[in-house]
Amino acid sequence: MDEKLLNLLQEKPFVLPALFFKSYKQLGLTDQEFLLTLHIHQLLEEGIKLPSPAMLSARMSTDENEISSILRQLLRKGLLEIKEQPGSSASMIQEEMTLQPLYRKMAEQAGQPAESESRKQSEMEEGRLFQRFEEEFGRPLSSIEMEMISMWLDEDKHSCELIQSALKEAVISSKLNFRYIDRILFEWKRKGVKTPDQVRRVSEEVRHQRKGIQAPPVKAARPHPGYNWLEGGNS
Repeated sequence: MDEKLLNLLQEKPFVLPALFFKSYKQLGLTDQEFLLTLHIHQLLEEGIKLPSPAMLSARMSTDENEISSILRQLLRKGLLEIKEQPGSSASMIQEEMTLQPLYRKMAEQAGQPAESESRKQSEMEEGRLFQRFEEEFGRPLSSIEMEMISMWLDEDKHSCELIQSALKEAVISSKLNFRYIDRILFEWKRKGVKTPDQVRRVSEEVRHQRKGIQAPPVKAARPHPGYNWLEGGNS
């Protein structure tokens, strides 16, 4: 067998995450920079710690000056780094090229879609929550009512699921008003109620306690923004 062919067959395969090919544009790499990083990656795999513009140019249809310019661009973008490492003796310092900054940014970017998807999911749940209130009330919500729901979500940190449970409780009790729902959420928070199972248990306890007894007027847990509790209407 030909010796050169044998050596070629024994070479390590070129391996790079598919994510790199899918996301290099979002990383801010041009096609030319992308191709150059592939060659840098391969030379590093071959044990060449500091590929020179001449070495890179020999593998590409780009002259050394252009290669040097692209390398500087990659360094400025923070996608390439040249580190100083101790040499064979204490007095020697060796420079090594690394694509670690590029891989780090790839990892960061890979995490962003998940966060974005989570945020998108949260926004969808909140949208459905507002829609559910409008369906139960049979009308569009006023700006004050929407602000109240936002307060439950942002300030009180109630989940959409818990607020919907409070809305359901108000419907069952035939007391469909924001004052009553606010009181329910206030009581649940005081008792540490957060899950549907806890809601069911507490609701059953309250119903058993009030069975056959008329419930006293509900006192507001806190003032509704812009709501006149004495008059029972908006101020």
